[in-house]
Amino acid sequence: MIYTVTLNPSLDYIVELDQVKVGELNRTKNETKLPGGKGINVSQVLKRLDVDSIALGFIGGFTGDYVKSFLKELKIDTDFVKVAEDTRINVKLKADSETEVNATGPAITEENFEALKAKIRALTDKDTLVLAGSIPASMPKSTYEALAKICDENGTKFVVDAEGELLKRVLPLKPFLIKPNHHELGDLFGVDINTCEEAIPYAKELIKQGAQNVIVSLAGNGAVLITKDAAYMATVPKGEVKSSVGAGDSMVAGFIATYQSKNSIEEAFRISVATGSATAFSIGLCTREQMEDLLPQVQLRQIF
Repeated sequence: MIYTVTLNPSLDYIVELDQVKVGELNRTKNETKLPGGKGINVSQVLKRLDVDSIALGFIGGFTGDYVKSFLKELKIDTDFVKVAEDTRINVKLKADSETEVNATGPAITEENFEALKAKIRALTDKDTLVLAGSIPASMPKSTYEALAKICDENGTKFVVDAEGELLKRVLPLKPFLIKPNHHELGDLFGVDINTCEEAIPYAKELIKQGAQNVIVSLAGNGAVLITKDAAYMATVPKGEVKSSVGAGDSMVAGFIATYQSKNSIEEAFRISVATGSATAFSIGLCTREQMEDLLPQVQLRQIF
């Protein structure tokens, strides 16, 4: 089974209006309420690819109830830890420009954290855990490292989609997959990366530091997959980018869904790229049909 962890999920309140007039009354044209969080996005895309998962993390209050019921409607199983405070509400204002107001989120107690650890200790070497997104301010910086150590002890494959120090801390524990974009990879090494060729030596360094597979996405300039034995470059489909939100989460979902069913790193990479592109070309997360339409455009070239 695939499990996803979202430590600080949200109820995203998306408000569309012509223009935001500061200090005046504004009226909306359209409003949408959706569950937010990178792990939750992964679970949603997995479901659209006909792969089941169980969403883990922390939820609380009426907003947490909304997130849980929304996922239930999608037939996505959840096993959240209930916390005392409300799950946060993030406000997304879409007008002539986009403005976001993201809340801090509920306080997570040591007891809450131990309850999540207990759920992860129950996983086995047949399971995969996806750790994605930010860590709440009330939790230690070593949170991902602690959860990854449990996976290491269980023999559970784990995937990490995070930035900076959060990512560096888990590399010695040999994550099955990490997926920095070129900006995040550049920040790790203090360099600018703009092409697949420039990304390869730094991705290889992450392999040396412990990662089993590294995907680097470079938006319209392609993507790279590095393993300990090989490197592949992928072309990306052509299309109009409507929103980059969820594209990276979709790449993670496409990769682990395909690897689970076909046990092929190369095919998992191809579908990962097509899935991420399909979401980028959509408003919202992609469908299987959108991914399949783009898949013929994704061509792989082995570098070594």
